[in-house]
Formats: sequence, C-alpha cells, structure tokens
Amino acid sequence: MSISLQKGQKVSLTKENAGLKKIVVGLGWDEAKKSGGFLSSLFGGSSGESNIDCDASAFLLQDGKLVYKEDVVYYGNLRHRSGTVIHMGDNLTGAGEGDDEQITIDLASVPAEYDRIVIVVNIYQAKQRHQEFGMIRNAFIRLVDASNNKEILKYDLTENYAGMTAMIFGEVYRHNGEWKFSAVGQGTTDASLGELANRYI
Repeated sequence: MSISLQKGQKVSLTKENAGLKKIVVGLGWDEAKKSGGFLSSLFGGSSGESNIDCDASAFLLQDGKLVYKEDVVYYGNLRHRSGTVIHMGDNLTGAGEGDDEQITIDLASVPAEYDRIVIVVNIYQAKQRHQEFGMIRNAFIRLVDASNNKEILKYDLTENYAGMTAMIFGEVYRHNGEWKFSAVGQGTTDASLGELANRYI
C-alpha cells in the first residue's frame, strides 16, 4: 500500500520494500485554470505560448555536492553516464492525467560515491514568460517499484508556491547502507536549471 507523505517527512525505501532494486520517480502537475474573460475567449487565451513548460531534473550529489555538470540528468542529458539514472523525456505542457515526466533510478547500481539524488522541477523560461508555480496546481512526486509497477509513496505539494519559479520536490538518499526518501517541497526563485544547480556546488 502506498504511503502518503507530508512535507519534511522521511521514509526508508529499501527497508520497507525488501528486494527493491529499481524505482520510477513520477512527477506531475497541472496548469491552473485561467480566469480569462471575454477577450481571452475571443482570442483563444490558452494559446500554445501560454502553456507552462515544467522540466524535471535529477542532481546526483557526492557528499551533498554537485561535482560534475554531467551529474545533472535533464531533458538535455537524459542518461547519466553510469546508466543508473535515466530521464524518460520532456513533456512540454503538463496536460493529461498521471505522471508528466518520469526518471528511473537503479538503486542497486548507483555508484558508491553518490549519496544523494535531488529531484527538482523548474519552469522553462519562467522570467521571460512571466510564469511561476502559483499558476500550477496538483503537483506531486511519487515513487513506483519498477519491477511490479506498484506505487511505494506519494507526496502531494499542497502549499501556496506563488512567486516561485523552481521547486525541490524531494531527495532519494543513501543512509547507513539503505536508500531513503525525503519529501522536501521547497520553492525557490531560481530562474533556470543552472541557478538551481548552483545551490549544490
């Protein structure tokens, strides 16, 4: 049975799920309904330009630090060089049900030097498009056992993130030989993935 997490909560993955080797990190969000009036309906207020393009990424950290730029797995670098963290591709709108983007992590094979994998989401060109997470609703992160497709846990980000342009959703980390997950849910005003990555350098 899936565990529903609150902000700041930590849970063991491998201890509670014997034999867990590989997980799918599913991330989802929806664009909040616009309060468009007569003009927006007349001119098609939800044009392609106004779609919010959220991008999920994973930072592989060594002793809590991002050492190499190749340790950022995102739409421009879909596969980590170790082959253990793979981004399943970019979703440009967040439309539809279920996960909008997925990242797979082969926990059993992640090289020993990596102790933490931070899962983040930023809004592409947020400043230029005047977009922020106050325009997003139903954001969540969930972890699924890749061997049987069963959901292990889910964390719904229910806070008001108005003014935030990026989000640290959660962390998968190694502690005393076991893998754990921390529900972070921290909003930031970083304008790009690069700015977000700088927090860990």
